[in-house]
Amino acid sequence: MTTTTPEPHTGERDGETVRLVDWLAGELAGTGVTHMFGVGGANIEDLYDAVHRGGAVRGVVAKHEFSAVTMADGYARTTGRLGVVAATSGGGAMNLVPGLAEAYASRVPVLALVGQPPTGQEGHGAFQDSSGRAGSFDAREVFAPVSRFCARVDDADSVVELLPRAVAAAQAGPRGPAVLLLPKDVQQARIQVPARGAAPTPGGPATASAARLDAAAVGAVSEALRGAGRVLVIAGEDVAAGGARGELAELARRLGAWVAVTPDAKDVFDNRDPRFAGVAGVMGHANVEDCLRRADVCLLVGTRLPFLARGGLDRALAATDVVCLGPEPPFVAGTALGGNLRDALRAVTARLPPHRRPCPAHAGPLPTRVPGATIETRERTVPHAQAVAAVEAALPQDAHVFVDAGNTGASAIHLLPAPRHGRFVVAVGMGGMGYTFGAGIGAALATGRRTYVLAGDGAFFMHGMEVHTAVEYDAPVTFVIFNNNAHAMCAMREEFFQGGVRSDDLFARTDLAAGVAAAFPSLRATRAADAEHLRTALLRGNAGTGPAFVSVDCDPREIPPFLPFQSFTNAAKNKEGSDERAVVHVG
Repeated sequence: MTTTTPEPHTGERDGETVRLVDWLAGELAGTGVTHMFGVGGANIEDLYDAVHRGGAVRGVVAKHEFSAVTMADGYARTTGRLGVVAATSGGGAMNLVPGLAEAYASRVPVLALVGQPPTGQEGHGAFQDSSGRAGSFDAREVFAPVSRFCARVDDADSVVELLPRAVAAAQAGPRGPAVLLLPKDVQQARIQVPARGAAPTPGGPATASAARLDAAAVGAVSEALRGAGRVLVIAGEDVAAGGARGELAELARRLGAWVAVTPDAKDVFDNRDPRFAGVAGVMGHANVEDCLRRADVCLLVGTRLPFLARGGLDRALAATDVVCLGPEPPFVAGTALGGNLRDALRAVTARLPPHRRPCPAHAGPLPTRVPGATIETRERTVPHAQAVAAVEAALPQDAHVFVDAGNTGASAIHLLPAPRHGRFVVAVGMGGMGYTFGAGIGAALATGRRTYVLAGDGAFFMHGMEVHTAVEYDAPVTFVIFNNNAHAMCAMREEFFQGGVRSDDLFARTDLAAGVAAAFPSLRATRAADAEHLRTALLRGNAGTGPAFVSVDCDPREIPPFLPFQSFTNAAKNKEGSDERAVVHVG
C-alpha cells in the first residue's frame, strides 16, 4: 500500500465567493480523494452536482447506502486514503449506520457527508426531519456512537473549520468515521474561499503526529524479546493500516520468530514464508496453538487479540509471557508498548542483536481435517476445499481479496493464501453479511486492480445487486459465490447447539449465475460445474477488463474449519457434549 501526498487544490482563488458544495468538492480533491460513493436524493443533490461540475472527484452511485459506505471502506483499506460517502436525509442517512459501525470497529478512515432538510423547515414537519426538534429524532445522537467526530454544519462559514476537524479525526488514532450533517440550504449557500493558510488544510494519514514512545516500555519489551529462546508473533490488521509490513518482517527475522496472523490480517506477512505459522483463533490452524505452547514469549503486533483471534488459545496464552506493540491496549494481560506501530517496531528492532536467528521447525499452517457433513442434500456439489484451491490457482498475486462472513469466509480464511502484493480483507469489526460487494467495488475502482469478492449466497441476497454497480462502472471485480442454498452457518448452529435444523435457514435451489446473466447481458456469468470449471472461468475473468461473476454449488452439510463446530463434534465424540467443556462459543 502506497500513500502519496497530493498536490494542493488550486481550482478556486482566495477571496472568491462560491457555493459551499463547490468549495467542499474542491477540498476533497485537494486531499487526494478520487472517488465519492453514495446514493443521491433531494437533500444531497447539490453536492453531487458540485462533484460532477468539478470533475476532479468521481461520483459513484451505489444501489444501497450500506454498500456505499463499504465502497468507501474498501477504497480506504486498499489506498490508505480517506474514503468518502455521501447520502441524503431520512432513510438514506439511516442506511449508513451499519457500514459506519464496521468502519468504526475496524478503524477505517471514512468521511460521511449526510444531507439534511433545509434549516427553516426543521421542527415544522419537514420531510425526513432529524433535527431533534418538535418530536423528531436527532441525527447527531444516531451517528455519534459510530463516529470519531460528528457535527452539524449550522451555517456555511463554519464548514471551513469543521471539515479539517472531521478529516483529522477520521485519520488520527484510533481511525474511524467522521460525519458532517449538511442542511440543504447550507449546501447551497455561498462562502468566501479562505486564504491558504488561514485554516488548516485536511491532510493524509502521515499528517497525524505520532505519540512519543515510552522509553521504559521500549526497554521492557526489548529485554523480554532478547531473553526469549522462542517467540511467536501474532500480527494484526494495524500492520497493514500502518504500512508496517517491512518492519514486521525484519523484526521476525531478527528474532527467528514464528509469525501467525489474525483472521483479518492474512496479508500482513507472506503466507508462503517458512516462518508463517498460520491463522490464529476460531478459523485458524492448530499449528498456532502448538507454537504458542512452545514459545517463551508471544508478541502481539498491531492487534488487541479479540476473541475471534484468540478463541482456543486462552489457556496457552495464560501460560506464556505476552508483550504487545500497538496503539491500543490488548484484550489479554501483558507488557504493552503503545504509540505509532512503525515507530515501535523500529525502536524494538534497533535494540535486538543485528544477526538473524534461525526459525525453529514447526508444522506450518496445515489445513484442519473437516468432519463429516450433517444436513441431508441430494444435489451435486463442490467441496469448499476444492473450490478454494481453484480460486488460489487463478488468483493474480497483485489482486485484492475481500472475504464475506459465514461458512464461505471461514473456509477462505483457513485455506486461501493471501496474494503477495494485494490486500486480503475480512470485515470482522461487525461481521456484517454482504460487506464485500461494495468494498470490492470500491477497491477495484480506486486501484484498477482485479479484485475478488468471495461470498455465500446469503450475503449475495443481502447486497449482491451491487453487481449492477460493477457493471455500470466497468469495475474489474470477480464475484465468486459459494452457493449452498442456505444460511448454512445458522443451520449448523441449530444442529449443534439447539437440537436440530429449522427449515427456514434452508433455501429452495437457485441458479444465481443464470439470474445475473439474464439481468445483466454484458456480464460474464458462469455456473461452475466443478473445481476445474471454476478455475477456467476465473482465468477468463482475469483476462477481461470489467466484472465477472461465477457461482459454484456447495453442500450446506459441509462443516467449515470453524472451531466452535469442530470442538462441539470432538466433545460429542468424547461424550463431553453435555457440559460443553470442549466447546468454543462465538455468538
